[in-house]
Amino acid sequence: MQIIATHKNTDFDALGSLIAATLLYPGSIPVLPKAINHNVKSFVSIHKDLLNLRESSDINMDKIDSIIIVDVNHWSRIERFDKISQKSGLEIILWDHHRIEGDIQATWKCQEEMGANITLMIRELRNRQVPLTPVQATLFLTGLYEDTGSLMFPSSQAEDAFAAGYLLEQKADLAVLGSFLRPAYGERQKNILFEMLQHAERLRFNGYSVSINKLDIHGHVDSLAVVVRMYREIMNVDAAFGIFSDRERERCIVIGRSNVDGLNMGTIMNSMGGGGHPGAGSAMLKAVNPEAVEAMILELVQGNQQVSIQISDLMSFPVITIPPDITMEEAALILREKGCTGIPVVDGEKLIGMISRRDFRKIKGANRLKLPVKAFMSTNVISIDPGKSPMQAARLMVKYDVGRLPVVENGKIIGIVTRSDTMIYFYDMMPD
Repeated sequence: MQIIATHKNTDFDALGSLIAATLLYPGSIPVLPKAINHNVKSFVSIHKDLLNLRESSDINMDKIDSIIIVDVNHWSRIERFDKISQKSGLEIILWDHHRIEGDIQATWKCQEEMGANITLMIRELRNRQVPLTPVQATLFLTGLYEDTGSLMFPSSQAEDAFAAGYLLEQKADLAVLGSFLRPAYGERQKNILFEMLQHAERLRFNGYSVSINKLDIHGHVDSLAVVVRMYREIMNVDAAFGIFSDRERERCIVIGRSNVDGLNMGTIMNSMGGGGHPGAGSAMLKAVNPEAVEAMILELVQGNQQVSIQISDLMSFPVITIPPDITMEEAALILREKGCTGIPVVDGEKLIGMISRRDFRKIKGANRLKLPVKAFMSTNVISIDPGKSPMQAARLMVKYDVGRLPVVENGKIIGIVTRSDTMIYFYDMMPD
């Protein structure tokens, strides 16, 4: 079975890319996430019979041998199908227009910075001379216009404009497009915007004007992105962030809008586990304190400058270490006794390696447990300075896929910080 998947909170570019993939890969099954954009939901409900979309709950995971992923390059942003990411022999085809690399290791990919993902797929549809119906052309143009701000966002490329012209030649209907792209702005959105403006503040960082606003919401609220865009325009700032805390569901929705190249929302939201484009981005954070989210944004906007909490405040010390000449068998006993998943290897006072439980997977045969730790340890040790911030530690852990970082000062190991330690900070569990 070959399926097509895209990101949660599906927008028109993602939906259009799903349908375009069915044309490029006949027989593949397009799967729509449960969480979709309000306007997309309206479009799907009217065109349901034409689109032939399936839900993830309808798919037997065991039968999938190929997955086509569109408009996203992080497994965490794909509903349910992230569970098959490690499936042996799985073919992964990726179509993505985001500049930032994600964690999806594709068998084949078309990844190129573009205003809209559908533009990349239109290029291939044209090359193959695949005919389009007016409904398909209209959907594709809706996605293109939505992601490029009708070609007015700075991320728009010349090829986006050429693709728009081609879709108009294929009878894309601008009247239909306009009706579905019209923002859903009603009484509830108006009240949220008014409350945000009541508590608005302007900040200035590195020559940019920024406004960050925290607000509690109750239940599902459509079109929060529209509210943040209007908030930025009214505040007349370079970038605006809305942190919407839904305490009943224990989650924070973070939405950002920018109109300057120096504050790339896609990059900022990517660092928080979300995604987006230079002018617009969002992230969903579970069980996170809004004040901690604000601190994360401030640090990212300020260009990774230090915040009040440093690694020295979080690290564990003294550090349990082992010499390089003890056997792997002895190291295993220490790991088990201390309840650690990894231990630094130190020669004198110099940090020379790290041994972790995953290193024991390299051992083939019980007799090799008698070999010294230095034969199996990881020598490319990623460490951190005690004056760095929790956010910088978290980024290193994600980048290098490590669960702990030795804290090194003047060449000497003085502590160790783990994923759990950083979570203590982000989830507002710091001691008074």
